[in-house]
Amino acid sequence: MNNLCMGGGGQFVSRDEVALIQTPQSTASWKPVPHIDVINSVTKVIEAHKWQITKEQYGLVREGQKMFGVIELNNSRSPDHKRAIGIRNSHDKSFSVGLSAGICVCVCSNLAFGGSTVIKKRHTSGLELTELIDVAIESLENEFLITETVVEDLKILYLKNDDDARCRIVRAAEMGVINSSDIVPVFKEFKNPQHEEFLEPTRYSLMNAITETVKKYTPQRLDQTYLSLNRAFGLDGNRPELWK
Repeated sequence: MNNLCMGGGGQFVSRDEVALIQTPQSTASWKPVPHIDVINSVTKVIEAHKWQITKEQYGLVREGQKMFGVIELNNSRSPDHKRAIGIRNSHDKSFSVGLSAGICVCVCSNLAFGGSTVIKKRHTSGLELTELIDVAIESLENEFLITETVVEDLKILYLKNDDDARCRIVRAAEMGVINSSDIVPVFKEFKNPQHEEFLEPTRYSLMNAITETVKKYTPQRLDQTYLSLNRAFGLDGNRPELWK
C-alpha cells in the first residue's frame, strides 16, 4: 500500500544518484537543503530508533530540482503491512521539506503526498534539519502504534452484508473520501478484490477497495482523500466517522 509514483518526466534513481545533485546557493531568507541531507538525516533518526530499512525508493524531477522518496521499515507489528516514511524536498522553492508516515503512504512526483500524518517545514536559514526530523519521527512513532492497532481491529470487523457495504461507500462519498462517480467502482473492487488477502468482507477490505480506486485521482484530490480516509476509518485513533 506504500507507493512512489513518478510521472511528468520523473525518473527513479538510487540514493547515490541523489547525492550527485547540486544544491543552489542560499540567500538571506532561503536556505535550500541538499536532497541527500534530507535522506541521510531521516536515515540517522531511523537508526537511532533502532529501526531497520527494508526497502527504499527515490525519484527526481526537473533535472533534480525535486526529490521524492518512500522508505519502508521492518518493525511493523503485522506481516500484512509495512511502516513507511515518505519524504520530499525541492531546490526551486516549489514546496517545503516534507515527511509523511503511516502504513498507507503515497508520495507522487505530481505532488500527491499523503499518509496517516504529514509534517512539512519551509526552507529557512534557521532550519536545523536533523532536529526537525528527530522531533517529527518521535511524534510519528506513536502514530505508527495507533494506526497498526486500528488496522488489526479493521481486519476482524465484518460488514453485515452487501447493503451495509453500499451504505458505507455512499457515506464515504458524502464525506468527500471518494468521488460520487466512484461509488460503483469501489463496490466492485470490494466484491472482487485484485488481491486475495482482501477477499473477506471486512472494514480493512473496504478501505483497500477505496485506496485501489483512488489511485487515478489528481494530486490535490489524493491529499484530500488520504486525510478523509484517516477520519473515516479511525486511523487517527478517533472514532471512525464512517460508522458514527
